[in-house]
Amino acid sequence: MRHSRISQGLVAAAVAGFVSGSALADTSTFRAVVHADLKNIDPIWTTAYISRNHGYMIWDTLFASDEKFEIQPQMAESASVSEDGLTYTIKLRPGLKWHDGSPVTPDDCIASIQRWGQRDGMGQQMMAVVESMEAVDDLTFTIKLKETWGLVLAALGKMSSNVPFMMPKHLAETDPFEQVPDSIGSGPYVFVKDEWVPGSKVVYVKNQAYVPRDEPPSAAAGGKHVYVDRFEWHYIPDHQSAMNAIVNGEVDYWEAVPADLAPVVDAADGVKILQADPYGSQGWMRINHLHPPFDNKTARQAIQLVVDQETYLQAIVGTPDLYKVCPALFMCDTPYASDAGSDRVMMQDFDKAKAMLAEAGYNGEKIILMHPTDIATLNAATQVTAQLLREAGINLEVQAMDWSTLTSRRAEKKAPEEGGWHIFHTSWIAPDLINPVANIGVSGGGVDKAWFGWPTDPEIEALRQAFARESNPAKQKQLASQVQERAMDSVTYIPIGQYLQYRAIRDNVSGFLSAPVPYFWNLSKS
Repeated sequence: MRHSRISQGLVAAAVAGFVSGSALADTSTFRAVVHADLKNIDPIWTTAYISRNHGYMIWDTLFASDEKFEIQPQMAESASVSEDGLTYTIKLRPGLKWHDGSPVTPDDCIASIQRWGQRDGMGQQMMAVVESMEAVDDLTFTIKLKETWGLVLAALGKMSSNVPFMMPKHLAETDPFEQVPDSIGSGPYVFVKDEWVPGSKVVYVKNQAYVPRDEPPSAAAGGKHVYVDRFEWHYIPDHQSAMNAIVNGEVDYWEAVPADLAPVVDAADGVKILQADPYGSQGWMRINHLHPPFDNKTARQAIQLVVDQETYLQAIVGTPDLYKVCPALFMCDTPYASDAGSDRVMMQDFDKAKAMLAEAGYNGEKIILMHPTDIATLNAATQVTAQLLREAGINLEVQAMDWSTLTSRRAEKKAPEEGGWHIFHTSWIAPDLINPVANIGVSGGGVDKAWFGWPTDPEIEALRQAFARESNPAKQKQLASQVQERAMDSVTYIPIGQYLQYRAIRDNVSGFLSAPVPYFWNLSKS
């Protein structure tokens, strides 16, 4: 888009006070303003997208999703399945090496799959039917199932959190509920740990030993070619400063442009606005099921009645053509879209909410809402929630923090008054949500397997596993609707609508891949 009517005064104000555009002259270094601070380097321990993006820089996957969401081999050279559907044989590409020079082995991959399978929702479902995984030779291993499960390659090639990144065995043997101590990968970049400054900068350099696949790049799949020697992530939580940096040429890319600043950025010379993700994100309100009052389903259902998606979406993106009011947990305009069980979410009623809270025994106890201030969309959503909860008569304490701090805090299961929490907001992209197995938010796996908030609902888990085993599309759609209805009743999370977001990139950059996830290979600067 080009907003030609944006005044020159606005643009002049935007660029005032900038330092010289050193990034423009340096074609060997790529500088990106990323959406959050990297504090947690383990993309299996956390689902945070900044950690997932870090994972894609340095680790690789056995299989990968291309731009059509079709699964392609990546580290794998080939994969075959036995006639009875119970044994998968996977052969690695020859010559794969870790950043320390040691070879990638089947034992590394087996350990990596086992660890991922304890944290990822889709991995948990897969590992429930895995009988064994064994190395056959230096390049080959097998996955033997107890029963047929048609999503094995889809799980191993899933695009987003938790991505099944392959790690060296000694890292993959780390307790999955603790973070790996290092980032030794086999991917296209090497993490320069000595130059990592949490709260400011992350540095990667080109992996000179990496051998890309021969196919053209396509989302997470194909050849991962690196055309710059050095890649820097910059964390700039102040949006005005981030805008100044991209407009002035101090950085080459801005991952998350707030909707209100997009016209100013787009009107500046040398910058273009992108909607690289055509599918958008779904906003969530996540409630902690472990502690009062929300260990009571009636109290959680009362919060559903407080929500008004239009109010949230206006605050998050503002422009109606960028958002959609949507009751579907698996996103609207997808094969498993449904409005089953969504009446409370789509019908704001404060009087009824107050009555249900009283029925659940809520008596004015303090409720802790975690507030990530450095991500524009989540900051806006949290402010709306604070207003709505207070209107519903809730005694609220809003605790401000940056997103990376929140992603650590949300793992706390202790009581809210002892450092835990009651409610927070997050968002997810379409590949993480499009079916009951991929969408970890609907999991009822409890304290051991469910996502943060820890809903416990065995019926949901049985329905999710039945979906994974089912091959009839009509029956899958029916099961997906049943999962949605049950998840809405249990209130595993509250959807607050779908929305698109902007990215910005300098005009002298080529090779940027259109995908829901920002991939930082294939980029070059003129």
